Amino acid sequence: MAQFPEIVPPQIIVNTTYTGADAVTIEQSVATPLEQQMSGVDNMLYMQSTNANDGTMTLTVTFDIDTNPNIDQVNVQNRVSQAQPNLPADVNQFGLNMRKSTGIPTMAIAIYSPHQTHDSLFLANYANININDALYRVPGVRRGSSLRRQRLRYAHLGQT
Repeated sequence: MAQFPEIVPPQIIVNTTYTGADAVTIEQSVATPLEQQMSGVDNMLYMQSTNANDGTMTLTVTFDIDTNPNIDQVNVQNRVSQAQPNLPADVNQFGLNMRKSTGIPTMAIAIYSPHQTHDSLFLANYANININDALYRVPGVRRGSSLRRQRLRYAHLGQT
């Protein structure tokens, strides 16, 4: 791996929850202050925020390939700290989570029930109980997510 250059820009992902808020409220009271502070952070290429009606907000800040993701995370954390006085008290109380990411999944695992004796909810629970923890113990695995598809009756676990 040391012989090959990095080809995917590092990302720092900021997540938070504003309980009871809809997407428009989150955009106005959470995403906008964070984005304003994030503008101009060193070596940033672009940023994208996603606001959902379930009260969650995800801000993805993408950096130049040549940057150090650890330094990028510190820079983002400093900018988030500067934005916190302008955020709602509920958001500050719940907290803002930050993590590094490569931006693309590097592995996908499909689980299915060959005779359709188990539905997607059962398979997702099976993966959460029996597979996710084992994958997290593998060096280099940072995050996993489960996507359920009722019609197709299988679950994917995407790893970054």
